[in-house]
Amino acid sequence: MFLVTKLRKSFLMRVCLTLAVVSLLWLHVGVFIYRGAEIDFEHSNIELAKPTNLTVPELMEKITIENNEQKIWNSNHIPWPPVNETEIWPKGIVITIQVHNRISYLRKLLRSLSQAAWIERALLIFSHNIYSEELNDIIQSIPFAAVMQIHFPYSTQLFPSTFPGDSPSDCPRDINKERAVAVGCSNAQTPDLYGHYREARYSQTKHHWWWKVNFIFGKIRALRHYDGPVIFMEEDHYVAEDFLHVLWLQQILLKGGSKCNFCNQAHILSLGSYPKYFNHREASNMVELLPWSSSKHNMGMAFNRSVWQNFQKCSEMFCSVDDYNWDWSLLHVAQKCLPSLFGEPANEKGKSKFILGALVLKAPRVFHIGECGVHHRKASCASDTSTLRKAETSLRSARKAETLFPTTLRTKNMLGTKAVRLKKGNGGWGDPRDRELCLSLTVID
Repeated sequence: MFLVTKLRKSFLMRVCLTLAVVSLLWLHVGVFIYRGAEIDFEHSNIELAKPTNLTVPELMEKITIENNEQKIWNSNHIPWPPVNETEIWPKGIVITIQVHNRISYLRKLLRSLSQAAWIERALLIFSHNIYSEELNDIIQSIPFAAVMQIHFPYSTQLFPSTFPGDSPSDCPRDINKERAVAVGCSNAQTPDLYGHYREARYSQTKHHWWWKVNFIFGKIRALRHYDGPVIFMEEDHYVAEDFLHVLWLQQILLKGGSKCNFCNQAHILSLGSYPKYFNHREASNMVELLPWSSSKHNMGMAFNRSVWQNFQKCSEMFCSVDDYNWDWSLLHVAQKCLPSLFGEPANEKGKSKFILGALVLKAPRVFHIGECGVHHRKASCASDTSTLRKAETSLRSARKAETLFPTTLRTKNMLGTKAVRLKKGNGGWGDPRDRELCLSLTVID
C-alpha cells in the first residue's frame, strides 16, 4: 500500500512538472505570437470578425469604389442631414468610429448608441482597416441612425507582404542595428529612438487615424458644408444615453452662449476620460477647462473643421514624431507647433502661453471597455468587464436620482493650474517610409 501511494505521488509530481513546463512554453509562444502575428494572443477568447475571402486586387477595387461612392445607409427613412431642423443639432451631428475586428465590443457600443437621445440626428461613419462581410452585415443593418462606411486603403489586409504591411525583407523588431546592417535587411539604418524596427500592425493605427480625419474633413461630399463638431470614437467604446445632450451643452459653452467667460478658450470637447471611479449622481453637470492631454482626453473627443485645419498645418510634425500613437503625436503638435500658429511661439525655455484647451466632463459619458487590444495583454481580458460594470453602476444611480440630462453645466477653469508634460515619443515610427506615407495622406484644402 505504501509503495502504491509513493508511486502515485511520484506520478502526480511528474504530471505537475510536465504541465508547468508546457504552461511556460505556451506563455512563451503566446508572447511570440503577440509580437509577430496579426491576431494577438489575448484575442483568442473574444469574438473576431472573419475577413473577406476576396483576393487583394478584388479587395482594392471594391474599397476604391466604396470610398468614392460614399453611400449613406438608412437614407430612405432616416435622412441626413436631418430634414426638420431643431435648436439641437440643426445640421445633424457626425460620429466617426474606427473599427478593427472585435465584434463583441462593437455590438456593445452599438447597443449603447441605440439608447442615446438624439442619435437619430447622427451620421455614423465607420472607418475600417479590415474588410469583412460579417462587419458589413452588422453595420448596414443599424436601424437607428444614418450610416456610412469608409475603408483605410493602406491596411495590412491590403498589403500583407509589402510596405506599408510587413515585408519579408524588413528587419525584425528586436534585432540590434549592427546585426541588422550585417544581414542587410531593408530598413537596417532606421530603427526608432529605442533601437526597435517598425511593426506594421502598430504603425497602421497612426496612419489610419490621420487618413480618416483627412478623408472626413476633406473628401466626404456630404460634409462639405458641415461646420459642427465631429466626435471620434473606437469600436471598444461605450456611451451614456445623454452623451449627445451633454455635448450640445458643451458646444453652447464653447460658442459663448452661456455665462462662462473662459470657455471660448477650448478647442476640443472631451466626452471621455479614465477616472478610477465614476460618480454621475453627484458630478453629471460638472465640466472643467483643462489642458488637453493625450493620455486622458483621447476618447470621445470632438472638434470642428477650423480646429482640424490648424492640426493639418502641423502635418509635418505629426508625421515626423517618433511615436506610433496618433494621440501622443497630436500632443507634440499641440505643444510644439500650434503655439506659433496662434502667435505664441515658445520662449528660450521652450514654454509658451498657448495651451490647447479642452472642456472635460467630470463624469465621463464615453467609456473604454476594451480590455483586449493593442495595449491590453490580459489572458482573460474577454471576460473582464470591470469598466463597463463600474460605468453602468454609476449611470444606474444617476438615473435613479434623475441627474442625467442636466439643463446646464457648472464650469471650472483649470487651464492654468495643471500642466501637461511633453514626454519623449513612444517609438515605432523611425522608418522614413512611414513618415512619407503619412504626409502623402494629408488632404490640403
